Amino acid sequence: MSMQSDSRIFVAGGSGMVGSAILRRLQAGGHTHLLAPSSSELDLTDQSAVRRFFHAERPEYVFLAAAVVGGIHANATYPADFITSNLEIQMNTIQSAFATGATKLLFLGSSCIYPRDAPQPIREEYLLTGPLEPTNEPYAVAKIAGIKLCESFNRQFGTNFVSAMPTNLYGPNDNYDPMNGHVLPALVRRFHEAAQAKAAEVTVWGTGEPRREFLYVDDLADACLFLMNEYDGPGIVNVGTGEDQTIAELAAVVSDVVGFKGRIRFDASKPDGTPRKLLDLSKLHALGWRHTTTLREGIALAYGDYLRTGGRTPGTGVDSVEARLQPRAGAEVLPPP
Repeated sequence: MSMQSDSRIFVAGGSGMVGSAILRRLQAGGHTHLLAPSSSELDLTDQSAVRRFFHAERPEYVFLAAAVVGGIHANATYPADFITSNLEIQMNTIQSAFATGATKLLFLGSSCIYPRDAPQPIREEYLLTGPLEPTNEPYAVAKIAGIKLCESFNRQFGTNFVSAMPTNLYGPNDNYDPMNGHVLPALVRRFHEAAQAKAAEVTVWGTGEPRREFLYVDDLADACLFLMNEYDGPGIVNVGTGEDQTIAELAAVVSDVVGFKGRIRFDASKPDGTPRKLLDLSKLHALGWRHTTTLREGIALAYGDYLRTGGRTPGTGVDSVEARLQPRAGAEVLPPP
């Protein structure tokens, strides 16, 4: 059953980058009964509060986009926050959706759930076939638990809880903090500041050789609505572009978009993270969905958002790292996990 214009829809993490994109897409589609309380209104790590919310509002469709997220520095510094907070958010939301009879739930995981050395491109069936990337293992373990929680409820109770695994994301409402943010928004901020200061060079963590795939967040939102309406099958679904580039190539595009004229230096003494992380999209493409925003177009849109917001990190509650962790100043840009 597809969502109707008057369906009660809950977007968990609605003030974060992913959740806000889903809300924009729902509003554009004419959906009128949208539930997206802020973290100050609903703490998703509070089991009692989440239960009260679900019993009062009875959402029919749930987008579980809330998570504590961050790059290598944040993952390495706050592993307990990443695993405990994400487990709490997932357990509370999924259990309450079941208890109140939600028609469908879409759980958003991450491509970091796959083994560090998985064959490329990564197919859905590679999950749990090898060791994880150590730099973000606590976050990945929490996300894998969320997937298995959905699968277990489906198997035992016949629920319709599906899981999507997006690749690296960027776009409006991103976290531009240079230490706790992911690589693309951190690059946008660093190159912008360097261009404004007419700096001679920008330093990027790692060798620049790892390859990464990036998806504009509004494309992800479109895929989420597509899956909510069209996909009821078993198993997880990868969401991405099916295209990747090296961190060095990415840095060059960002540098050009923001107008930085200096040199890009790579600090090989810093960690690279996973060598490559490209998703196989055969399953999603066979269902009939493909992305529409090119990387350069998306980076230009992201840079426009950065300029409009002044590079602020959004106050997004539990759907981003700054909900629980203090942002830290720094000059170096980190690669994604």
